[in-house]
Amino acid sequence: MNKAWDVAVAGEIFADHVFSGFARWPQPGEELFTDSYVREVGGGAAITACGLARLGRRSALLAVAGREDAWIGARLRSCDVIVEGLKLIEEGTAVTVSLSTRDDRSFFTWPGTNKQLAEHLRDPDTQAQLAQARHVHFAVALDRALAIELFPLLKHNGCTLSIDPGYHPDWLTEAENWDTCREVDFFLPNEKEGQIMTSRERPEEILAELTSAGIHGAVLKLGRNGAAALVNSQMIRVRPPVVEAIDTTGAGDAFDAGLIDATLDSQSVPAALERGCLCGSLSTRRAGAISALPGREELDLYYEQIRQS
Repeated sequence: MNKAWDVAVAGEIFADHVFSGFARWPQPGEELFTDSYVREVGGGAAITACGLARLGRRSALLAVAGREDAWIGARLRSCDVIVEGLKLIEEGTAVTVSLSTRDDRSFFTWPGTNKQLAEHLRDPDTQAQLAQARHVHFAVALDRALAIELFPLLKHNGCTLSIDPGYHPDWLTEAENWDTCREVDFFLPNEKEGQIMTSRERPEEILAELTSAGIHGAVLKLGRNGAAALVNSQMIRVRPPVVEAIDTTGAGDAFDAGLIDATLDSQSVPAALERGCLCGSLSTRRAGAISALPGREELDLYYEQIRQS
């Protein structure tokens, strides 16, 4: 089936204000200073869409932003993201302030226009756009009723599906949302989200619990320890390459881009995990989640170096 796009990414976007380079977290009432600040388009949907576009994929973003923030559309277009599905409204774009050390990060967020995302995804024109893609990735804690509406349509049109709901404990522990995770090809939580979902601690225990519940496409992102998946009762773990990490914001969303890219190439699960880890690691080299996303040539060079070693 011929498709207009390789991937459609639907989800939340933010105007990110990223402060990085801190050696430690401030104590209550304490003020710390840094020379590293950027304003960037953020949110899992934007980062994954940009990551796929950097890898040469026809990558479309379906999201909602404030009409006054023209820089957001311009920034996405500069990354070669297709933005005809970006709906602009009068309310302000969602805002996140990100504070990062070398090892972790914290966020302060105002939801803004993201409150209108579900309405945008219920629009028949938006759904027709999603169906134009080979693969549809949801970077959002998708409402169960909306998943029931969307998934049969997309599968009928030959789309494969993935979801990364992010850190939403109520969504992760709601039984009906486990059905959503069962119905996608890849469910992409990080380790903390997997722990919340299953009440298990170790990656192999988390994956075993998810698999026994019928969630067979789970991939667990483990940060500096890489990623893991359970395939045919076999535990597969891949470690990331070592890089000089500056800002870990969005590394998990960059991982999603690498994994989706590999699956579009019909790569095996271990190869998809490796590409995800590579993209996630390389994305941490500069402040802001988009600026350090790797391109296809950089990945090809890495693989060539591996073959020669």
